[in-house]
Parts: sequence; C-alpha cells; structure tokens
Amino acid sequence: MPELPEVETVARDLRPLLVGSTIESLLVGERRLRNAWLADWTPLVVGRTIRELRRRGKWLPMVLDDGSVVAFHLGMTGQMTTHAVADPLADHVHFRLRLGSGERELRFRDIRRFGSIAWHATYAIWEEGLEERLGPEPWDLTTEAFLERLGKTLRPIKAVLLDQSVVAGVGNIYADESLFLAGMHPTTPGRDVTQSGAERLRGAIVDVLTRSIAARGSTIRNYVGGSGLAGGHQVSLAVYGRTGEECAKCGTAVECIRLAGRSTHFCPKCQAMPTGVSRGSR
Repeated sequence: MPELPEVETVARDLRPLLVGSTIESLLVGERRLRNAWLADWTPLVVGRTIRELRRRGKWLPMVLDDGSVVAFHLGMTGQMTTHAVADPLADHVHFRLRLGSGERELRFRDIRRFGSIAWHATYAIWEEGLEERLGPEPWDLTTEAFLERLGKTLRPIKAVLLDQSVVAGVGNIYADESLFLAGMHPTTPGRDVTQSGAERLRGAIVDVLTRSIAARGSTIRNYVGGSGLAGGHQVSLAVYGRTGEECAKCGTAVECIRLAGRSTHFCPKCQAMPTGVSRGSR
C-alpha cells in the first residue's frame, strides 16, 4: 500500500503537470471504487481550474478554483499518472480528467479498487470529515503529544504507528523501518515507551520518511509515482521484506511475526525487548 513517501512523490510529480490546468471533461468507470461514484460529476468539476494539489497523510486533495476539492486516496494499488490522450489505455483505469486543450489527461488506475475519489464543496468540509481519524503529520508531531498518546494504550508500538489518528501517513513498511532505526521491539506496549524512547522513535520516523521521499518511495509491487517512474528506496530497507537475511548492523537473522494484522519485520538483537517490559497484546 502506498504510504506517505509514495503519496508525496505522486504529489510532487503531478503538481507542475496539473496546477493551472482547466478540466475540459471527465470519464468515470462503470465499476465503483471504495466509495460509490457521484451521480453526475460534470457540473462540479468541468470548466474548473486546478489551483493546488496537496498531500495530507496518504490523501491527495486537489483544490479547484472555486474552493471545492476532489480528494484522491490510492488505497492498495492506486496509481495517478498523466498521459497523452492518444496513449493506449491500460486495464483498470477508473477515472480520467481531460485537461487544457484536450491533449493530456490524468488517469487513476486501481487494480484492486480499494482507492477512492470523492468531491467536497470546500477544503474545510473535507478536512473536517477526517479530523477524528487523521493525526498530525510526522514533522509536526511533538514528543510530548506522542508520549501522551502512547501512555494511554497497552497496544504494541507497531500497532500504534499504524493508527492514522496518532500520526498520519505511516504504514507497514515505514513503521518497521522506524522501529529498527529507533532500536525498539515492535511488541513494546505503548505505555512502556519512555520519554527518551518516544523522542528517539519520533526522530526515526522523520528520518526514515525523509530519506524515502528523497528516493521517490519504495516500489514493492506495483507502485509508481505521478511520472510513471518506480521508487528506489526499497533497496535501502533495513528489515522490511528481509525475513531470514542478515541484519546489516549486527548480522543476526531478521525475523517476521504477525502483529496488528500485518507482517512485522525486526532484528531480535538490535531491537531486543528491555528486561522487565511485557509484550503488548497482539
């Protein structure tokens, strides 16, 4: 599933190609995505100019010149890329926005159809709908706020990182990588994380995400950025997807367990559970 670095890469690739363009027409597929399609998109978006393409967590809200928003979520297999209208149409393209003079279009492709595209009258209305579900961006997360949330739960720290209401945008790949960098066992209960541990983990999250964005994200299966190019950070992953391989830091075999419904990778030596700390509930 595309996480924050991948979605940020899509946004950075698409902004210069979309912002300032007028939407000439749109085509919506017959099969629904995660949400049902609106009955008629045409009067809502056709003729409007794209003013901004933002990123919030794993969402891509496209702000139009009347203040309305078309909010995209890539789900598990979503791809947003621009093409010449004459380019062959791939399978599983569910949404197309024809732009400007009609020679280019934005295509949303989603094999598994867990993504979503929705229209909202204003950015504030869209953001309000996510207020309870979406925490701060990792760069805006303070150690104090992080520690306060951790202190209220017995959930394993890996599960906490996957909770988008705690910190937005972190998913399975970067939760594993951040915990490795912070030297923290993924089953550590949230309330057992110390202040120094919270600060170390917060810094690790920012560091891991920043480096992944610089490498255009990680292509594990079918992710591509807005330009159609794959990511490159997968070659630098320390533990994710490396079950049985030697830890680059200590040589111990990387292990994988099931935690919070997800495969969880860690080094049992570099991320050893401190003495006296009980494992969080799985």
